[in-house]
Amino acid sequence: MAGSNGSKKAKATDHRRAIIDAALGHAVENDWSTISLDEIAILADVSLVELRRHFAAPHEILVALARQVDADVLAVAGDDLADETVRDALFDLLMQRFDGLEPYKPGLKRILNEARTKPHLILPVMPQLARSMTAMLEAAGQPAQEVRQGPRVAGLSLIWLSVMRVWLEDDSADQAKTMAALDKALGQA
Repeated sequence: MAGSNGSKKAKATDHRRAIIDAALGHAVENDWSTISLDEIAILADVSLVELRRHFAAPHEILVALARQVDADVLAVAGDDLADETVRDALFDLLMQRFDGLEPYKPGLKRILNEARTKPHLILPVMPQLARSMTAMLEAAGQPAQEVRQGPRVAGLSLIWLSVMRVWLEDDSADQAKTMAALDKALGQA
């Protein structure tokens, strides 16, 4: 029985990733505001029933992407950050988040450009940004009690959003512009 449960979880994870990949791939050429779950199901090669097991709306796919990237970053962060300052650890963690989002950059760029005139597309994702930045602060060594007081999460969220604009335009292989913007923003904070 345990083997079949593990198999179901792996299959669900595969479906979630296929759905995320299909949706963000579709967003490269299409407006996010017009995307339907039916289209995403077809592109991801899953049934609409299976897609709806995971996502009730397109914005939930963006939330899942953020959670997936957070989990990937936190899985490799570990003890490597123990000897770093909080600032250096945050730099490393946030750059790893950008690395994790790299395959989705074209779709995210299109979605975020569209959200400038249709903020309702991205507003449901904002609570996840706060959760993501909370996780990054805690992984960087900030005491959880201090992090949950709010201002640090809000500040790091603003840093993330400002640097993300640079990252979306940074086509260099080494992400030099992104690293410089992040270093500067963390230094000013």
